[in-house]
Amino acid sequence: MPAARRFTREVMTAWAAVSVLDAAERLAAELSAQAVDGPFEVVWNHLGDGVQVEVRQKSVQEAGPGSPGVAVEEWGVSFAGQHRTHWARLALPGAFGQVTTEWAEEEQRRGPIGWLGFLADASDLLAGTLNPDMVPAIIAQIAVPRLAAWCAVYMWTESGGPQRPAYLWHTDEARIDGLREELAGVRVPETGGSMQLGDSHVLVVPLLARGRALGAMCLGRSDRFTDDVIQYAGDIGRRAALAMDNALLYAQQAEANRALQRSLLPPDEPREIPGLDSAVVYEPAGETNEVGGDFYDLFAAGDGSWRFAVGDVCGTGPVAAAVTGLARHTLRLLAREGYGVAAVLGRLNQAILEEGDRARFLTLLHGEITPVSTGLELRLVSAGHPEALRLKPNGAVEPVVTSQSLLGVFPEATFEADLVHLDHGDVLLAVTDGVTERRQGSRLLDDDGGLAKLLAECAGLSAGAVAARIRRAVQEFAPEPSADDMAIVVLRAR
Repeated sequence: MPAARRFTREVMTAWAAVSVLDAAERLAAELSAQAVDGPFEVVWNHLGDGVQVEVRQKSVQEAGPGSPGVAVEEWGVSFAGQHRTHWARLALPGAFGQVTTEWAEEEQRRGPIGWLGFLADASDLLAGTLNPDMVPAIIAQIAVPRLAAWCAVYMWTESGGPQRPAYLWHTDEARIDGLREELAGVRVPETGGSMQLGDSHVLVVPLLARGRALGAMCLGRSDRFTDDVIQYAGDIGRRAALAMDNALLYAQQAEANRALQRSLLPPDEPREIPGLDSAVVYEPAGETNEVGGDFYDLFAAGDGSWRFAVGDVCGTGPVAAAVTGLARHTLRLLAREGYGVAAVLGRLNQAILEEGDRARFLTLLHGEITPVSTGLELRLVSAGHPEALRLKPNGAVEPVVTSQSLLGVFPEATFEADLVHLDHGDVLLAVTDGVTERRQGSRLLDDDGGLAKLLAECAGLSAGAVAARIRRAVQEFAPEPSADDMAIVVLRAR
């Protein structure tokens, strides 16, 4: 319910439907509370003269929920296949003048307490997003109509280009285009102040955060701004500037993470490998695709052989990413120097230990692929990695490699390669623990050989189809997003 309320506040603010915000929040929370235990979806639709909330849920009991406790125009329950939708509709005020009147009446009725509540709600809305493109819209629609008839939010750029509103909102939507044209020829004072624009008195509030000027909030209304409105506008400006600064910093960090992640993945898909059908799935955990510790690779090693690897560094973030980069580049370099897979892991183990305090232990499955007349010949070494599984065309599944020491733990560790043969039609599956340890309550996906059972159902499929089915099974195993990175490598002998 808190998530449904928060989502509803964001939607009503984006639609400038603050006149029904309280009722919409209560309605969304009430309908969500009537959902049967399990995942459900909250959808808001704008119908022009009203807004409609829908709470959709799959595989629920046939007994319908009760009527809403909030006064609504209409409500009902509909069924489509296995889904039930509980919906209700709220009317929107018809004229923008009516909205302004409602705010004025509320201000008179609630006095300073109402303003404090308004500032608290504004803070919640601004703190609810880290998307810098959304913050100007939230700022404008917080200010209108409570503080002004219209609001234009400007964002300054380092290049000092022409001033254009990042977002513009007016109580009368039909006047937005005309207002935009008026503002096109106006130079907004970056330090703040007031000015006249047509029939509007304009208050310019600079958006300052941590000593930087990020932009300006321009408020316009036909009458003069009272002292208390100017004070509240300044409060909103300070909150808005901090929200924008946080969103910009978050976006910069997210972009840096994505750039680092791209640098750690193989630069391109390997060229056609004789006798091999391959597929890879890679998904770092985190809302912004945070740099993860899982990695994979598939590359030519020379002399008619190829190498592959799938690994998992302990932890996430830049420290884990540093070890990921070290591992991937070391594997490629030593393989092309002619070192066998066991020798490569021995030298990689020493390289990780030499990192000192920055070292992280690493699980890794590394293999050499050589096409032969009967299929593929693999030399594999598993350094503490989840077991690799071989699928035969008849559906039989078996582990094919012996687990040896983790990397980055024991200086004296030595490794030996296992020889594995894939006949035509055989499939080798290698995954990280983001697959095997996918959790639903106290159960793991790989409990009681769960991964082997999933693989057995993939007999006769291509490598891409096997990877897609395993990925879908991991996603559907639990309703919440995965908290761990996931890598899946599928090799199939043609």
